Amino acid sequence: MASFKPTKIQVYPKLGEKVTQDTLYWKNYKAPVQIKEFGAITSIDFSPVAPHNFAVTAFTRIHIYGPFSQEPVKTFTRFKDTAYCGRFRSDGQLLVAGCEDSVVRLFDVSGKVALRMFKGHTKAVHVTDFTSDRYQILTGSDDYTCRLWDIPNATELNTYQEHTDYIRCGVASKLNRDLFITGSYDHTVKLFDARVEKSVMTMDHGQPVESLLLYPSEGLLVSAGGRYVKVWDLLKGGQPLVSLKNHHKTVTCLSLSSNGQRLLSASLDRHVKVYNTTNYKVVHNFDYAASILSLALAPDDESIVVGMTNSILSIKHRKSPEDSKETSGQKRRRPTYRVFVKGKNYVPKQDDYLVSKPVKQHLAKYDKQLKKFNVSKALDAALETWTRLRKPEITVAVIKELDRRGTLKNALAGRDEQGLCQLLNFLIGNLVDPRFSPVLVTATEMILDIYQSIIGQSPVVDRQLLRLQELLEREIDYQQELLEVLGMLDTMFASSLPRKEVPCSGVSRSNGLNQGEASTSRPQLQAT
Repeated sequence: MASFKPTKIQVYPKLGEKVTQDTLYWKNYKAPVQIKEFGAITSIDFSPVAPHNFAVTAFTRIHIYGPFSQEPVKTFTRFKDTAYCGRFRSDGQLLVAGCEDSVVRLFDVSGKVALRMFKGHTKAVHVTDFTSDRYQILTGSDDYTCRLWDIPNATELNTYQEHTDYIRCGVASKLNRDLFITGSYDHTVKLFDARVEKSVMTMDHGQPVESLLLYPSEGLLVSAGGRYVKVWDLLKGGQPLVSLKNHHKTVTCLSLSSNGQRLLSASLDRHVKVYNTTNYKVVHNFDYAASILSLALAPDDESIVVGMTNSILSIKHRKSPEDSKETSGQKRRRPTYRVFVKGKNYVPKQDDYLVSKPVKQHLAKYDKQLKKFNVSKALDAALETWTRLRKPEITVAVIKELDRRGTLKNALAGRDEQGLCQLLNFLIGNLVDPRFSPVLVTATEMILDIYQSIIGQSPVVDRQLLRLQELLEREIDYQQELLEVLGMLDTMFASSLPRKEVPCSGVSRSNGLNQGEASTSRPQLQAT
């Protein structure tokens, strides 16, 4: 015997919901893969070269993951204390990281032992980066200093002590090896030139600065701190352009999409906001389970990687065209309790044994009644108060299924005054909805055929029928007026378009036939 197939609930677009290109683009990701790390994830950085592995800095380790790997392909554990800010060089061969013990370590990605150890800071180093010439390293520390180091000689080149509080973020220019920017908890952002002994530009963010981001053209700088994200024009001397306040808690990290047209900010309020860089309006929003400390986008936005305070690394991969086709038109059924989805996205590791068990089919009330062929009770279940008011598409889907089975008339018949009024109320509320009209018009005709003999016996039912009649008359008037307006618009558009005549040699413009055929092909009228 074939198994029972649950009623298919058609997915309709939500009324009032704007489906923009950004919505479609940023929702086109698979369910997140979650990996448990050893501590809070403070930094994520993608390698600039293929296959674009990414380094995850968490507690005393730096793990390097492949684009689709669930296990680290490389691990650096040579840290005596908490590691910070693992960063790839532009060729993807070297990686630099700071540490709580004030030592900066340089690693070869293909090796394990640190190639260089730079000692000079007196407190934790939270900022590291490579300069554009690949031979120098920028560092920023809690000792209020930022320093430049020479990689080949492992020596300190310059020291700048202008900040008056911890330096927690910094970025080196990709176009000029001498320029770099630092942000501090003293509320300031400073631009330094290695050819000068002091900073050349200072901007006041107004809050402790947590993250900095340079646009690819390096004419604009984005700073994040407190609840604010601010954009500065460096070409105009650090003039503030925009101040955004869309988060409820401290903004911790920033990222830029691959085309540079979307800016992403993540916060301790568990949200990631996506901004349009032309008008800086929020075009999309991601929600996560815990406060976010780090965020990174893969090249071409192929994946979004987020690190949280609860040591969870969340990886969302972009759907392939095949996956997008499969999921289009299908709505994921949401379980009633959170326990049903617990561990749903867990991916087995290499040495795990997967024990499968049959999945029990959970049917809705109306499906249970349909399975027993109780068509009236199935319709009653679909007409329950919460369902018909909050999810009218379920009631319509059950009516459609009953009509397909040829049992809709039986389900509608034999109802008392209360049941009939309930049904008429649903029709009055949804009959003129263009999403449901094709199904409900058929049901309305059946109800009128079945209960026409009792019209006049119940004042309550009569009032409902009068309301239904007024609703239909009003809708017909609306449709006629709309058709008239449509005809006017067609006339206006037709008169505004320039007329173009297509020359056709030897063809009559009256009927499209050749001159010789025009006389012979006229139909002959015959009297009947």
